[in-house]
Amino acid sequence: MADLVDHIDNMRDHWWWRPGWLAGRHFYACHFTMSAYTELVELVQRYQEALRPFPGLDLIPPNWLHLTMQGIGFLDDLGKDQVAELERGIRKKLAQTPTPTVTFHRPVVRPEAIYLPAFPPEPIAEVRNAVRAVIGDVLGLDNVELAPEHVQGYRPHVSVAYSNTAQPAEPIAAALAQVKAAPVKVVLDHVDFLEFHRDNRMYEWTRSEQVRVGH
Repeated sequence: MADLVDHIDNMRDHWWWRPGWLAGRHFYACHFTMSAYTELVELVQRYQEALRPFPGLDLIPPNWLHLTMQGIGFLDDLGKDQVAELERGIRKKLAQTPTPTVTFHRPVVRPEAIYLPAFPPEPIAEVRNAVRAVIGDVLGLDNVELAPEHVQGYRPHVSVAYSNTAQPAEPIAAALAQVKAAPVKVVLDHVDFLEFHRDNRMYEWTRSEQVRVGH
């Protein structure tokens, strides 16, 4: 069961207030939204059914499923002209970037979330590096690392549920291990510019604008 637990004993609350976050404050990012990928949504929901008995988990509805790629900054720290320039640059760059094809299968239990890793990670990293290059050009290289998704240790994944309390990981992993599911292959042909908050124990966006990846 180590492949599910990922070598942790206990989970903790995901919803602690990270630096800069406040109720009502919106963050701006470029992430993959996943609700359009029906087979992946069904895979997520199969695992979520096994997780329903655990009150310490917040299951993510289909409309908020996403693959975290690259945060950019808090919206109130960015000017409208900067946002417009970022979006123009990212659209142009991603039109020339290969479309990732990745597979999702078995979940892992991490300290604050249960998620489905994307394999192989390299095609998503290539898209991410393209976005980071534009951020560096527009906002400066120092600002590329302001978001929590650093280059080192980046694991592309789609979260299934967030932990909202301290709790043991082993019973959760045991429940997930009982689920029989086939792997799902997804062609990630778009990312989204997202403006979102986390006021309701969920990442909920108030703006989502699709950007095509590849030709």
